[in-house]
Amino acid sequence: MDIDWEDVGWERLGDGVGRRRLPVWDATAGVVVGDESVFLYDTGATLREGAELRTQIQSLVGGRRVTHIALSHPHFDHVLGTAAFSGARVYGAVGVDQLLVRDRDVLREDAVRHGVAPSEAALATDVLVPPKHVVCGEWTLDLGGRQVLLANAGPGHSGHDLVALVPRTAAEPEIVFCGDLVEESGEPQAGPDSIPGRWPAALDRLLALGGDDAVYVPGHGAAVDAAFVRAQRDELARRFGVS
Repeated sequence: MDIDWEDVGWERLGDGVGRRRLPVWDATAGVVVGDESVFLYDTGATLREGAELRTQIQSLVGGRRVTHIALSHPHFDHVLGTAAFSGARVYGAVGVDQLLVRDRDVLREDAVRHGVAPSEAALATDVLVPPKHVVCGEWTLDLGGRQVLLANAGPGHSGHDLVALVPRTAAEPEIVFCGDLVEESGEPQAGPDSIPGRWPAALDRLLALGGDDAVYVPGHGAAVDAAFVRAQRDELARRFGVS
């Protein structure tokens, strides 16, 4: 698949696999292109960001629409663009569907506190699309000639952390979209909904899923290797006093 990702601001990670580092909060949006379907991991911080992602992805895949979306966790910079993708199937870790309905005001206030314009935050939360497909353990999506494995790897950074594994091919290693279980551009952030005592175990699950040779794509920052994830896991264990 010959796609010039860089022309639209994307980083090519593999054949039909790429990511965009969104402005302001440096959040990752990832895409996997199959023969029949297009998968998106996280949707940005506003409807405007979601619409920009939609336009860019369509330019990469010949006008095709995103068909499947996975939300890594229920924080504003990863979910508020979802409504820009009409008709897509939305997946999340079990429980996140109810949380996004119950805590819309909390999400809106958090977005405004971090610099989203109040009008943009209100619009995005008013039309927010919660997942209709919830992942308890693992769920494999068949995109046609390409699969994506969704895994409920948390809790850790939040109570509802969903990761996405793109299996290896003959020429390329596994690619793991980690959400904010892994961060590269700054220290991992433990907010009020994090579960610090279980975060290291979540990274153990992540490493078991991807293995030593995978490319790990953080929720914020540059792609890293297993050694980076393992070191971050050990630092979190020290920081939070768990083994």
